[in-house]
Amino acid sequence: MKRLRKYLWVIVSSVIAILVLSNLWVVFSTSDKLYQSSENIGTYEVGLVLGTSNKISSGEDNPFFTNRIDAAVKLYNAGKVKYLIVSGDNRSKYYNEPLKMQQALVARGVPENVITMDYAGLRTLDSVVRCKEIFGQNDVVIISQGFHCHRALFISNYHGMNAVGFATEKIPISQSFKVIFREILARPVAVWDTYLIGKRPKHLGKSELINRGEI
Repeated sequence: MKRLRKYLWVIVSSVIAILVLSNLWVVFSTSDKLYQSSENIGTYEVGLVLGTSNKISSGEDNPFFTNRIDAAVKLYNAGKVKYLIVSGDNRSKYYNEPLKMQQALVARGVPENVITMDYAGLRTLDSVVRCKEIFGQNDVVIISQGFHCHRALFISNYHGMNAVGFATEKIPISQSFKVIFREILARPVAVWDTYLIGKRPKHLGKSELINRGEI
């Protein structure tokens, strides 16, 4: 019994160490590339908006979605980005994150013909890698919540991209605790996917051009 407790302690300690060290690596290696203010960020051709559902399970608006749209509109209106890629999950005709993002952006005054929809952004890794390899964009602003941007930037760093992150307005901890907790667990997975197994997006394919405002 004593030996079993010892083994369990070693396993638990190892898991905690991996969790803590992975989070520290992801956050501290990307902190200098994360911006909170549109005034401080440079000018980029393309902003990559990471997808999430526009509604929560109760049917109410998802504040994470709304804040990402707000941030993208802010950057576009400030002239900090010229074009936007909206990348997310399109698992069925009833669930289409890129389409919902495009519709929300257009409703806020962003021209439809400067928005490119990436329907195969099934995970953050897929969205980031496809931005580079499918849409040919290496210098981008990644738009999402700050805690999410750290992981996206970690992935972009691994793939040699010159990306920066733009953090949305913060959401009260009462609404964001579960999402932040999931993000803490996702960071060791990002380390595993990149440095240990070199995971690739589920869908790649032929290169595609982004919409550049042509009518």
